[in-house]
Order: sequence, then structure tokens, then C-alpha cells
Amino acid sequence: MANIISDETIEYVGILAKLELSEEEKEEAKKDMGSMLDYIDQMNALDTEGVEPMSHVFLLENVFREDVVVNGDMREALLDGAPGAKDGMFMAPRTFD
Repeated sequence: MANIISDETIEYVGILAKLELSEEEKEEAKKDMGSMLDYIDQMNALDTEGVEPMSHVFLLENVFREDVVVNGDMREALLDGAPGAKDGMFMAPRTFD
């Protein structure tokens, strides 16, 4: 398919990416970008009729357990072990005046 990337395109991409590329790096980037565009052309040539679009490559399913309460309301048991409690809350000494 031979996608040809111009020097101006490489310069522009370098400016956008805030990169200072040497001449060798520019030539390598031109080859890499051409290869990427060739691959995209190959993908576009595939027959995708009847293939449903995907948001992820892997099938996603909920891997979390159901949110089920297993130990119930233990407020009274917890407050029984507290040094002080009032109106269903822990009592603590003041830390400032």
C-alpha cells in the first residue's frame, strides 16, 4: 500500500510532541509511521460485515462477589468492649480545649 509520510508531516508531529528529532530519527519515524498506516490499511480491507463492535478485546464480566452482609449489626458487641460509650457512639477523651 506504500503510505508515504512527508518530511513536513514528521516535522509537524515532532512539534506537536515537543520532540527534537535528528535526521536519522526522522527517517526512522517516517518508516514506522508508514508501517503503521500500511497495517491500518490491511485492517480496513478485512470483511467485518456482521461483526459486532467491541469495547474491549477480552470479554468483561463482573468478577466481584455479591455485596452480602454476613456479620450483621454488631454495634452493641463493639460498644461493649469500648472504654466508654454514649448514645450508641464511642466516647473518647478530649484532645484539645
